[in-house]
Amino acid sequence: MGSFIKKQFIDILHWTEEVDGVLSWRYPMQDFEIQYGASLTVRESQIAIFVNEGKIADVFGPGTYKLTTQTLPVLTYLKNWDKLFESPFKSDVYFFSTRLQLGRKWGTPQPVTIRDKDFGMVRLRAFGMYSYKLVDAEKFHKEISGTRESYSREDLEQQLRNLVVSSLTATLGGSNVPFLDMAANQLETGNLVKANLSAAFEQYGFALDNFAIENISLPEELQKAIDTRISMGMIGNMGTYTQYQTAQAIPLAAQNEGGLAGMGASLGAGLQVGQVMAQALQPNLQPTAPMPSASVVAAPTSPTEDLEANLLKMKSLLDKGLITQADYDTAKAEILKKLIG
Repeated sequence: MGSFIKKQFIDILHWTEEVDGVLSWRYPMQDFEIQYGASLTVRESQIAIFVNEGKIADVFGPGTYKLTTQTLPVLTYLKNWDKLFESPFKSDVYFFSTRLQLGRKWGTPQPVTIRDKDFGMVRLRAFGMYSYKLVDAEKFHKEISGTRESYSREDLEQQLRNLVVSSLTATLGGSNVPFLDMAANQLETGNLVKANLSAAFEQYGFALDNFAIENISLPEELQKAIDTRISMGMIGNMGTYTQYQTAQAIPLAAQNEGGLAGMGASLGAGLQVGQVMAQALQPNLQPTAPMPSASVVAAPTSPTEDLEANLLKMKSLLDKGLITQADYDTAKAEILKKLIG
């Protein structure tokens, strides 16, 4: 009978963290009682909290402790302990992991809209990684984990990701760094986000160890528009590019049916494409109508009519296969921009 009763008393309390990712774990007391003078072992990278009658009695760092009135000074003010009542007692012991939680991923579930110096307004996507650790077990216990048997980092992950995205949006919106310069400023931007996030993490009892932005990008449709702009910038002088395209077309046209007639048609088409695209893609160039023949004097036309005529010409050239869809789309966008203002 005596041995049976002795087995009901817990005399060694410790946690080996068998499951990765657990931030808080309550020692499984059930109906057992802790033996007065029992041993409490708190390993490195752990903190233990002793709770008696619903109140935090003491917080233990790494080390081994005998649970007596001498090692639990706060408990001397609680029931029975001031009388040195040396008998088993019922209390709760919570262990907390203070290891670094590495490789936590974050990302923007939806594009974030910000103002941009170059493009007016852009929608950005971003993702990266961060790491943190528990530093204030008492605050974490009171504010988040409570009396749960265990609390894992996955339980907290969505809340932390929301904090990250919110801080990132505010930082990017107030940085005034153009999108094209963000790649060169990712480290600096990450440090700003980390500084803003640190206070939010402290509210939960955590310290933000590291924060990194791995990539900032645009949605696919906006990225295609920038690719087109880059391509046009690489082309440089449109007149020279048109001459080059025409020269490339001459030997191909000579091989087609019609011989020199086909070559003449290709040359004429190349010159016409050059004229239309030059008018469409050069902002400061006023559109001009084709030169009238000596025997026919064309009625004066408005700039709007000229632009519409150029667009029709480009469509005709596209239908004939003399220009690519990309050439047509680029010219069309510029012409519509001029028409709309």
